[in-house]
Amino acid sequence: MDQVTDPESGTARHTSAPGGETADGGSSRCPVVHFDHTSAVHSLDPVASYRALRAQGPVVWSPEHGGYWVLTDYASVFAAARDDETFSSARSAHGGEGLNNVIPKAPVHLHIPVELDPPEHRTYRKIINAVTAPAALDGLRPRIAYWTARFVDDVIEAGQADLATVIGVPAAVTLDWLGMDASQWQRYSHTMHSVLANRPGTDAHAHALAEGIPWMSQQITDVIAARRAQPRDDIVSYLVGAQVDGAPMSDDAAYSIIELLISGGVGTTASLVSQTLVHLDADRSQRAELIAHPERLERAIEEFLRAFSPTQALARTIVRDTEIAGCPMRAGDRALLAWSSANRDPQQFEAPDEVRIDRWPNRHTAFGLGVHRCAGAHIARAIAAELLGQILTRMPDYVVDRERLRAYPQQGVNAGYEHIPATFTPGARLLPVE
Repeated sequence: MDQVTDPESGTARHTSAPGGETADGGSSRCPVVHFDHTSAVHSLDPVASYRALRAQGPVVWSPEHGGYWVLTDYASVFAAARDDETFSSARSAHGGEGLNNVIPKAPVHLHIPVELDPPEHRTYRKIINAVTAPAALDGLRPRIAYWTARFVDDVIEAGQADLATVIGVPAAVTLDWLGMDASQWQRYSHTMHSVLANRPGTDAHAHALAEGIPWMSQQITDVIAARRAQPRDDIVSYLVGAQVDGAPMSDDAAYSIIELLISGGVGTTASLVSQTLVHLDADRSQRAELIAHPERLERAIEEFLRAFSPTQALARTIVRDTEIAGCPMRAGDRALLAWSSANRDPQQFEAPDEVRIDRWPNRHTAFGLGVHRCAGAHIARAIAAELLGQILTRMPDYVVDRERLRAYPQQGVNAGYEHIPATFTPGARLLPVE
């Protein structure tokens, strides 16, 4: 490859594409940049990192992790996410073994339906849609309110807390909704975050593979067997009783869906709320506005989703030759669809680095696009609204200790904070002591 140096940034880059061919007639329109979304450098400031990448081009090639395209702008991400015949979500050997939706691939069970392409995807998605659609939220809202009150009650009298424990609410709600042991939420959360987000070779990743995943697999297997023997009023029972093309859902398929729901439930909403709480600690005027006008929280959450994309990026496998933004892509290439970068594209959003809680319309990509748009989006919004609402109401004067604030060490998949030490005026419990 021919290497050149960008005269403005000083960044070394190459002008040739995978396989040694020129990407676009020898220009630098499709540069090769040494970008790694899993690196410590990127995780220090993902917003700035993606901004610098967009300046290189809407589509770039990185040689890291075996090589992959990074789609950085809104138009490119939009096009790829809606082209399932080219940008496949199905598990394959390209890029190694494991979960197709992340780079590098994670060694976890097949996730249904996000690792299925249409038309196979549709049958399973319909089954999930029935329990995640807005109409299904009526029965879930009391559970969300209960768990939120319980988590806030655990700290409200002390006047100090690590808010990262309070935002365990989404994990507890998800496990309770499924019919699993919600008291183990921290173990599920730590396992899924470690295996999906931490770099292979780190202690956290190794521990998750050696102990966390086997433990979680056993829990899921046991609950499937228990619900087949004696169904209850929970989501696992619903799944094992569902029909797939006229036949009972298999244990393997039920396992795949349950693990996916746990993965989404323990990570994305907690990521959103953690970033939002830290932001509202800095922007006290916005916090005061939302406290004075709680009816504005619903629209504000859409802006928080855009600005603090909980899922930063997900991957696809290119299964036929194509071209985006003038960059020729080959069958077998891997591509990272950077939702968070698309959400900061100035061609799509005015003043994209400003958090405007009244921004509307707000066509962000935080929940993905196309047929794989997050099925749990409505549940995530409901949990975020209840959790933020209770925190703003019950501990409105919270102050984050920024010297002890600690972000996730790796923010390539989920951004957020693992420790948010804060103080606030003590308040009263809402629920009886259990």
